[in-house]
Amino acid sequence: MRALVEDYQRLEDSLRTGGGPNKIQKQHDAGKLTARELVGKLIDHGSPFLEIGLLVAYDKYDGQAPSAGVVTAVARIEGRPAVIVANDATVKAGAWWPETIHKILRAQEIAMRNRLPIVYLVDSAGVNLPYQDGIFPGEYGAARIFYYTSLMRRRLKIPQIAAVMGMCIAGGAYLPALSDVIIMVKGVSFMGLGGPNLVKGAVGQVVDAESLGGASLHTEKSGVAHYAADDDEHCLSLIRQKIRELPQPPAHHNTGAPSKSAEGLYEILPADHRLPYNIEEVIERLVDAEDYLEFQPHHAPEMLCANARLGGRAIGVIANRRGFLKTPEGARIGGIVYAESARKVAYFVETAERHGLPLLYLQDVSGFMVGAEAEEAGIIRAGAEMVESMACATVPKIVLTLNHASGAGYYAMAGQGFDPNFTFSWPTARIGVMEGDAAVQAVHGAELTRLKAAGQPVPEELAARIEQTRADYERWLDARYAAARGHVDTILDPLETRRMLEFALEASTAYGHREHLTMETL
Repeated sequence: MRALVEDYQRLEDSLRTGGGPNKIQKQHDAGKLTARELVGKLIDHGSPFLEIGLLVAYDKYDGQAPSAGVVTAVARIEGRPAVIVANDATVKAGAWWPETIHKILRAQEIAMRNRLPIVYLVDSAGVNLPYQDGIFPGEYGAARIFYYTSLMRRRLKIPQIAAVMGMCIAGGAYLPALSDVIIMVKGVSFMGLGGPNLVKGAVGQVVDAESLGGASLHTEKSGVAHYAADDDEHCLSLIRQKIRELPQPPAHHNTGAPSKSAEGLYEILPADHRLPYNIEEVIERLVDAEDYLEFQPHHAPEMLCANARLGGRAIGVIANRRGFLKTPEGARIGGIVYAESARKVAYFVETAERHGLPLLYLQDVSGFMVGAEAEEAGIIRAGAEMVESMACATVPKIVLTLNHASGAGYYAMAGQGFDPNFTFSWPTARIGVMEGDAAVQAVHGAELTRLKAAGQPVPEELAARIEQTRADYERWLDARYAAARGHVDTILDPLETRRMLEFALEASTAYGHREHLTMETL
C-alpha cells in the first residue's frame, strides 16, 4: 500500500504542474496567476482540498491534456463548502477537451446534489477544434454545461459566481452569462461570442480585444458583467465577499475521534488482493470510537451494517467482509452478496432513509451468489430489493472502494451509476465486471475445455490471446485507469481518508437533508 501511495503521489505532483514550468512562467509574465495559484488563494487557509478528477485524461493525447485542462474541486471559502471550476490556461490555453466537459459536468452535479455554491474561474480559448466531435454535439456535450447552469439559477437557486480571469470566447461566454454574479479583470479579461479575427472575417469590422469584449466595455457599456476587478487578487477578494453575503449553513463542531490510528491502514489489506482481511480494522480507523453499533452482526455476516459517527455526525456504514465466515447455515464466502445479506442491507438502507442518516459504503465486493441454492433463495428478487432501496434513498451516499468492485455487487453497493454524492477509492481498488482469470474462462473457456478433452496442447496463438486478456484486465482494473476516466472522483491516501470522508460528509449535509437530486428528478 505504501508503495502504491508513493507512486500515485508522484503522478499527482506531475499532473499538478499543468502545462509545465514554461507555460506557468508565461502566465506570470502576462501578470496572471495560474489556475492552481488562484484556487489556492481563493480557498480558506487550512481547508480540506477535495480535488475531483485530477487523473482524468492523463493517459490520453500523448500526455498533452493533464487534468483535461481544468481544475475541479470542493473546498471551504469563507467557512462554507463550495465547488470550484478553474480553467488551466497552461494547458493549451485552457481549451476544452472532451474530458473537460465531463469534469465540469461532474463538478456541477456535485454542486446540485449537495446544494453547494459554485465558483467558475474562466480562462479558456474555447473548443479544442480537432476534437470538436466529442465536445460540441450530443446529450452530454458542452450544451449540458449551460443546461445545468440554467437549472441551478432558475430552479434550484444554487449560487453561481463567475470570474473571467482571461479569455472567455464563443459559446463559453454563456457560462458566466448564466451565472448570478460576473466579475472581470481590467486589462486581462475578454468575453465575447467572437474574437477580433473572427469579427473581422465575419462582418468586416476591425476592433481590438479590449474594445470588443474587455472589462470596461462589459461593466460600463453593455452591462453584461457586474464588477470590474483591478487585478487577480482583487477579483478573488470580490468572490470571497459575494460568498460571505450568502446565508450561512448551520455550524457543526467535530466531537469524535477514531479508536485506532490511521497509520495502521497501510498494513491491513494483504498484498495479494484475493486474500482476506478484517474489515473492522479499517472501520475502527475511519469512524468515531463512540456510538458504533453493528446491526444484526450474526445474521448474514458477510455484509456488515452498522450505525456510527464520523466527525460527530451520525451515519450508516455498509461494508463487505472478506474470507470464509461460519454461520448456523454453514460457511459463507465474504465479498459475495447472498439473498439474506441483500435483504438485510435493503432493510438497513430503508431505516437510514427514514432516520435521515447519510450512508458510507465501503466496497470490497465480488458480486452476487450464483447457483441452484441461490436461485431457490430468490437471489434475483433480493438483489433487486437491495438495489432499489439504495437507488431510491434520498440521503447522501458516499462510496469508498477499498479493493474489489465487481459484477452486480458493484452496482448494489452504490456504484457510480446510482448518483452517489462522492466516489472515492484507495490505490488498491479494482473496478470491473470481473477479474482477469474469470474473464479468461468466460472468453476462452470453451476452447480450452475442447482442447483438454481432445488431449491437445494450447496453441501459441491461443496462449497469446489468453495473456492479452489477462493484461487488458489488469490495466482496466487499475485504480488509476478508473480515475482517468472519471469512474471515481479521486484516489485517496489511506492516511487522508478519514479527513476527506469527514469533509465530503460536511459538504453533503451542510445545507440540511433535502431530496437527493438525480437528472430524472431535475
